[in-house]
Amino acid sequence: MDALCGSKFWDSNLSVHTDNPDLTPCFQNSLLAWVPCIYLWAALPCYLFYLRRHNRGYIVLSHLSRLKTALGVLLWCVSWAELFYSFHGLVHGWAPAPISFVTPLLVGVTMLLATLLIQYERLRGVQSSGVLIIFWFLCVVCAIVPFRSKILAATAKGEISDPFHFTTFYIYFALVLFALILSCFREKPPFFSPQNVDPNPCPEVSAGFLSRLSFWWFTKMAILGYRRPLEEQDLWSLKEDDCSQKVVNRLLEAWKKLQKQAVGPEAAAASGKKASGEDEVLLGGQPRSRQPSFLWALLATFGPSILISMCFKVVQDLLSFINPQLLSILIRFISNPTAPTWWGFLVAGLMFLCSMVQTLVLHQYFHCIFEMALRLRTAITGVIYRKALVITNSAKRESTVGEIVNLMSVDAQRFMDLAPFLNLVWSAPLQIILAIYFLWQNLGPSILAGVAFMVLLIPLNGAVAVKMRAFQVTLTTLGVYVSVDQNNVLDAEKAFVSVSLFNLLKIPLNMLPQLISNLIQTSVSLKRIQHFLSQDELDPQCVERKTITPGYAVTIDNGTFTWAPDLPPTLHSLDIQVPKGALVAVVGPVGCGKSSLVSALLGEMEKLEGTVCVKGSVAYVPQAAWIQNCTLQENILFGQALDPKRYQQALKTCALLADLEMLPGGDQTEIGEKGINLSGGQRQRVSLARAVYSEADLFLLDDPLSAVDSHVAKHIFDQVIGPEGVLAGKTRVLVTHSISFLPQMDFIIVLADGQVSEVGSYPALLQRNGSFANFLSNYAPDEDEENMKDNRTALEDIEDQEVMLIEDTLSNHTDLTDNEPVMYEVQKQFMRQLSVMSSEGEGQGWPVPRRCLGSAGKEVHTAEAKASGALIQEEKAEMGTVKLSVFWDYAKAMGLYSTVAICLLYPGQSAASIGANVWLSAWTNEAMTESQQNNTSMRLGVYAALGILQGLLVMLSAITLTVGSVQAARFLHQALLHNKMRSPQSFFDTTPSGRILNRFSKDIYVIDEVLAPTILMLLNSFYNSVATLVVIVASTPLFTVVALPLAVFYVLVQRFYVATSRQLKRLESISRSPIYSHFSETVTGSSVIRAYGRSQDFKAVSDAKVDANQRSCYPYIASNRWLGIRVEFVGNCVVLFAALFAVIGRNSLSPGLVGLSVSYALQITLTLNWMIRMMSDLESNIVAVERVKEYSKTETEAPWVVEGSRPPAGWPLQGEVEFRNYSVRYRPGLELVLKKLSLHVHGGEKVGIVGRTGAGKSSMTLCLFRILEAAEGEIRIDGLNVADIGLHDLRSQLTIIPQDPILFSASLRMNLDPFGYYSEEDLWRALELSHLHTFVSSQPAGLDFQCSEGGENLSVGQRQLVCLARALLRKSRILVLDEATAAIDLETDNFIQATIRTQFESCTVLTIAHRLNTIMDYTRVLVLDKGMIAEFDSPANLIAARGIFYRMARDAGLA
Repeated sequence: MDALCGSKFWDSNLSVHTDNPDLTPCFQNSLLAWVPCIYLWAALPCYLFYLRRHNRGYIVLSHLSRLKTALGVLLWCVSWAELFYSFHGLVHGWAPAPISFVTPLLVGVTMLLATLLIQYERLRGVQSSGVLIIFWFLCVVCAIVPFRSKILAATAKGEISDPFHFTTFYIYFALVLFALILSCFREKPPFFSPQNVDPNPCPEVSAGFLSRLSFWWFTKMAILGYRRPLEEQDLWSLKEDDCSQKVVNRLLEAWKKLQKQAVGPEAAAASGKKASGEDEVLLGGQPRSRQPSFLWALLATFGPSILISMCFKVVQDLLSFINPQLLSILIRFISNPTAPTWWGFLVAGLMFLCSMVQTLVLHQYFHCIFEMALRLRTAITGVIYRKALVITNSAKRESTVGEIVNLMSVDAQRFMDLAPFLNLVWSAPLQIILAIYFLWQNLGPSILAGVAFMVLLIPLNGAVAVKMRAFQVTLTTLGVYVSVDQNNVLDAEKAFVSVSLFNLLKIPLNMLPQLISNLIQTSVSLKRIQHFLSQDELDPQCVERKTITPGYAVTIDNGTFTWAPDLPPTLHSLDIQVPKGALVAVVGPVGCGKSSLVSALLGEMEKLEGTVCVKGSVAYVPQAAWIQNCTLQENILFGQALDPKRYQQALKTCALLADLEMLPGGDQTEIGEKGINLSGGQRQRVSLARAVYSEADLFLLDDPLSAVDSHVAKHIFDQVIGPEGVLAGKTRVLVTHSISFLPQMDFIIVLADGQVSEVGSYPALLQRNGSFANFLSNYAPDEDEENMKDNRTALEDIEDQEVMLIEDTLSNHTDLTDNEPVMYEVQKQFMRQLSVMSSEGEGQGWPVPRRCLGSAGKEVHTAEAKASGALIQEEKAEMGTVKLSVFWDYAKAMGLYSTVAICLLYPGQSAASIGANVWLSAWTNEAMTESQQNNTSMRLGVYAALGILQGLLVMLSAITLTVGSVQAARFLHQALLHNKMRSPQSFFDTTPSGRILNRFSKDIYVIDEVLAPTILMLLNSFYNSVATLVVIVASTPLFTVVALPLAVFYVLVQRFYVATSRQLKRLESISRSPIYSHFSETVTGSSVIRAYGRSQDFKAVSDAKVDANQRSCYPYIASNRWLGIRVEFVGNCVVLFAALFAVIGRNSLSPGLVGLSVSYALQITLTLNWMIRMMSDLESNIVAVERVKEYSKTETEAPWVVEGSRPPAGWPLQGEVEFRNYSVRYRPGLELVLKKLSLHVHGGEKVGIVGRTGAGKSSMTLCLFRILEAAEGEIRIDGLNVADIGLHDLRSQLTIIPQDPILFSASLRMNLDPFGYYSEEDLWRALELSHLHTFVSSQPAGLDFQCSEGGENLSVGQRQLVCLARALLRKSRILVLDEATAAIDLETDNFIQATIRTQFESCTVLTIAHRLNTIMDYTRVLVLDKGMIAEFDSPANLIAARGIFYRMARDAGLA
């Protein structure tokens, strides 16, 4: 280099050992000038590759861009002017040094490159170039030294020796400085940028390099969050790369690619290709099918992000080891009184600079890794959702809805939790190796003792081990160091550099156990997700949709179907042809395979053999109506555009117009989860209206008429399904138990035991005299009588039809009328009768012609009501600061003694820690004064004693906190569970299950596992920060001058951050519930979604809900980075000032004290950051306590047991039920549902309860169970007022068979006899009586047959029979049947009625009936109308009276 310059390259006397340092001209003209050039050329290949991959569109040439280009060209000219000047000198015989040609040439070419890069970046849409900002910054920094040197030289000489180079250099300096300033301004967004149309784009996308580096782009939201609580509309849109659609598709592509590769060998084998002998030998040891690895799919998708994060992490890890070396130099400087002062200032400045670079790199690393973690969670959630839409029923049977939701909520989250630790797999060993290397340099082989001890401690992963590991290793190492050799003197440099290195060593050691734990948990989650994603999918080719025999809509040729490969076929050898436009009925006994046939046509069953062909689009009405949690209109439109004429027709034909007049928001009323605020009949009619509106080619109707009253069924059949209905001309396959409609069918398919027993038209089947004909002759009324009756009542029908339909929905919905003038509050009800009315003046006495309300009036009425249509209120986010009462609640739950003990133990352990380090400082100073150490044993003993004391206090505080937090978690969970088990049914009707599950899962998880570690880390970081400030102030009192402004800045940042992050956390929490609610709804209705071909739309809805959640997650992550950089800046300033004041006061400070002060300061950066983070996390997580307490204090039912008022043993003996002047309302302020009901049912009587929909039938049974409490009057059972006894005592003595049968995901035995009260014989006897004996005995597992969630693997009829068997076992004195046989064929129903008559002969039976034939032989019939008793007498007397009951019986063909 000397030859290149023609002068000396380095002169230590000039540069180091002087009070006025400078660099040689050679150094300045060569290396210093080349550094920016080397950087730009080194970065160029990677940067060009990046720009080629990321084209955001070009930016229009602006004044800023022109100016930047002009500066680049000028700099090129200046450099080349210097080059030509050198050539000029050569020509004139001056013989300039080679460096005079090399440097201008290199700088000139580099400036040209920078100029071209400015324009290329513009064409690729780069608004702010980080690469060029760093380049210009390096140019300015490297020019500062010559800038000073030239002025000093000119001042010393009194003249400028080289005017040309002097002038060109200062022009160059001005230009690069101006270029640096201009590069800090960003360009306009690219042409056609989404930012131009997005109302609230993410500011990060358009942020400049410096803004991104410092996360300044987040400041606006931090200020907004400080001024007022953030709301959903304040959140930015997601960046395109973070949106679900893009992220999920990337992972799906990778996964499908791996699946294809795994399936490849199998497919080849299946196609009959024989492997060669050599191949067979080579492949012989391998399994035939290889499972695709989901991990590889994740790595393929997110590998680039992981690689970028690794680069950041390497830089950060290497930088973290520079400060201990600088500390070593600083202590040496303090120890050397002759050293120039500028050394100290340079070291202090370098410490600050190193710390700042480390901070910036670390937070870029974290931002990169957390952004990847968010995308990872989004992708996994989306892939699971898409899989759930296509898995087979056998796969669905393996996992409940809850378990599938868990994959999405818990397992996907595990991957997100692992992401920040992922790089520790290689980073932790690197940090440990570097720490040990530098420690070896410092202390020699003694470090091996510490390392051995450290390895032994790795299995220990308690709070004590984590906290004390560094101290124990330090103690061991220093102890061995001073003991092995008398000449080993422990001075300040060795001690405190070692302490700093041990503090660095502590971080990976603390993280490793957590990494291992997270890896194990994530590997379990990975297996679960992979298993789920590898499940069999429904075969889309199972049903042929393109080719079919001409003239037919449905054909099945020799079809055999099963629900799962391990189960026997449910349907076998089916041969069915349905002509286009035909109306076909499917009939047969319960469990014969009627619903399975519909599922087979939909492709929901696994086809074992045969072919199924279906022509055209399909509409499907399932037996149990599937209703979404959205408005009634959205339920009917089901994703199609609104056609008002078609929509009105669907409403009219499905008898929904009258319902709309009663719902508070008309068709904009929000329907609760699972249609909870509609009656069973209304749900079924909405489901049917959805099918009617769809205008499909084929309609598969699975018994839609069983849930509605007989006259409504007739209306629907005539208006919709029948030959004259709106679907006439379409192909209709109707599963039904209603025989009155069979004569109008084109033909009938009779199923028995999974096979077609008969097929033909109604007359043909009757003539055949087969099983169908016998069945009909027993159950069908006499046809001649029917015809006469039809003629006689034709006129009456015309008049009554409309009135009855209105009555079905309107006249008696007054049990739910809300008469409050303005507010349409949510009505809270139970089971099936849950229609809601608005009541803008709608009283009870409205006459039936209410329907004639003018259309204008109706519009006004509906418009006013729209706002009131919401049933499920939006989940409220608490605003502002968490109340102190919440912290107090948690402290009380922990226990007073635990709380006080924790508050005392933590300061104690910090005091012990300071004591140990101050003792170490004094020990090292002794070496300075005497050059040797005496009393080594005493010094080491006291140091060890203080360390052990600290260890004991740490252990005690950690144990106390853990025990207290477990106690608090148990207490809070118990209170929540206790309250929810006693919550009234109304609470569950108006609260989505996702919201309740969120309390029991996420919130309880936070209280169980997150709160205690957060409190522990907060207390640790708080006392560590206090300890650091105490030590620094004690060492250098001057520090108090800067401590105040730093503290003000720190508190300010903390206030802005906590307010914003707390609200972001709350918004995230609220936006999480809908994801799981929607998912669980999708899994339940997947067959309907697939039938209508709406899978894509539902994927889009799920993606939108996940994106809504991500919109609050992303700013939360950014807020942590924003905070980190600002707080660590405060920490870095503490390091700077601790070092500066040490340099300033070097004459009065000992090296030991400086070492102590600065080594503490080096730790404070992390500690200060953690303190705010933990404070915020505590506030964010304590919200879980707030939410759990909220649901622990909701209104509960009456006590389960009232001691001192328990009924006598054996009560009720008679089963006598008496209503005395009984009235009830759904809640205070509402109209009465039942009004002054007085009736007496004698013990053993069989009473049928009938009435139009909403007459109060179900309300009456709810009162019997005290689901509703009396407004006035009383109910007495065997003379005992039911209001005086506990709910358990009452309900355990009554039995109900509900309309919607409830089964649990468990064995059949558990469903029949949950408490194991009955013998095996009793169970089989009950099954025999309920006609389930044959089915259960045919199952291999018998009574241990596993019922899937909600009994999905049983037909609805079979579920009803299980409920009947349950009732037969209990044999209560009082039995309530709520339309319990609606889903059962007539023959089975007849058997069951006979069973009830014989088995419950001495019991009181109250039956709510749709099928009047089931109650015609009852003792008495109670007719309810508008909540009052209209008629109450024997069936014969009521028919003779020709009143309401007579009209109903006539409609059903029984009178």
